[in-house]
Amino acid sequence: MNFELSEEQLMLRETVDRFGIEHYAAANRARMLANGGAAGRERWKIMADNGWLALPLPEMHGGMNGTPVDVMALMEAFGRHLIFEPFVSTCVLAPALLAYGSGEIVVGLMRAIASGDVQIAPAFAEPDSGYELNRVATAAASGDGGFRLSGVKCHAENGADADWFIITARTRGGVADRDGISLFVIARDAPGLSVEGYRSIDHHRHARLRLDSVPVASSALLGARNEGFPLLEMAVDRAIAAHLAEAVGCMDVLKDMTLAYLKSRRQFGVVIGSFQVLQHRMVDIAIACEEARSMLYHATLHLEADQVVRRRAISAAKARIGQTGLFVGRQSVQLHGGIGATDELIVSHYLKRLMMIDIAYGNCDHHRALFAVDG
Repeated sequence: MNFELSEEQLMLRETVDRFGIEHYAAANRARMLANGGAAGRERWKIMADNGWLALPLPEMHGGMNGTPVDVMALMEAFGRHLIFEPFVSTCVLAPALLAYGSGEIVVGLMRAIASGDVQIAPAFAEPDSGYELNRVATAAASGDGGFRLSGVKCHAENGADADWFIITARTRGGVADRDGISLFVIARDAPGLSVEGYRSIDHHRHARLRLDSVPVASSALLGARNEGFPLLEMAVDRAIAAHLAEAVGCMDVLKDMTLAYLKSRRQFGVVIGSFQVLQHRMVDIAIACEEARSMLYHATLHLEADQVVRRRAISAAKARIGQTGLFVGRQSVQLHGGIGATDELIVSHYLKRLMMIDIAYGNCDHHRALFAVDG
C-alpha cells in the first residue's frame, strides 16, 4: 500500500511550513496567545486566502471537497509549528455537522467559514459528563415555533473567541440516553447565553457556557430532532483524526530538536549524545514517532468506513498516539534538562499541547476501554 503524500499534498504542507516559520516564531508565542483578538483574526484571514479553511468543506458551499488525507497533511504541519488557530473546531468538526442543517443560517455559516469571517466552537462537555458525549443534561424545550435551551457547558474548545457555538441538548429521554439528543447552532450574542473564557495548560482560549432559556429557531437544528448522536460521533471522530495528525507533527519536531540537542550539548568534555543510555532513549523516541504515524494513517484511512470499523480505528489510534505522544514529550523535556520544563524553551510548549490533545474527546484510557467494548 502506498502511504506517500501526493504532489499537491506535499505542496500544501510546504506552504503551511513557510507560513508557520513567518508567523509563529517560538519567541513570540506567549505574546500571541495572550493577545488573541484582532491579530489572530488577521492570521485567520490569511489562512482563508490560502484556501486552507475551505479545504474540508463541500464544494456546494464554497469548499474544496478535501479528503481526510488532505486534512491530515495540513494538520501535521500545524502541529510542527504549534499553530493555535481553531481550524479543527471551525473547519473540520463544525462543517461535518452543519452539512445536516438547512436554511439560510447554515448556508451562510458554511460560506463564512470558507471566507474566514466566522469561528465556530463545539460545546458538548458538561460538568458531570466526563468523556461521554451521550451524557447531556442541557434541555431544549420546544415552543413558539422553536426551542429554548437551558443548561451549562463546561468546555467549548477554542470558544473564548468564537462567533457561533454548536450545542448538544436533550429533547427526549434521560441524561445518559443516546437517543433524544439534538444539535443546535447558536450565535454568541444570543439572548440568555453567557460566555466565560479561560486558558488551558497549553494557553489555548476555551470557554464555559451558561444557557438561560436561550431562544433558538427551528432552522438552527442540525439533523433530525432526537437523532443527533450518530452525527455527533461522526463529526467528533473527524476532529479526533485531525488532532492526532497535529500530535504527530508535534512529535516529529520534538524528536528532531532533542536529537540536535544531544549532538551539541557537552558534558564531562564530550557530547552527551555519545552516552549509550541516551542513544537508547533517542531510539525509543524515534520508534514511538513511527508507531504514532502508522496509527494515524490507519485512523485517517478508515474515516469513511462504516460506524463500527471507523470507531474502532479512531479509538485504537487515539489510545496509542496519546501514549506515544506523552512519552515523546516527557522524554524530550527530560533530555533537555531543567531548561526543558520552562516556558522559555519551546519544548515545554509541545509537551503541553500533546497533553491537551490526549484529553480532547477522551484520553488514552477512555478510548482503550471503548476499543475493548467494541471488540
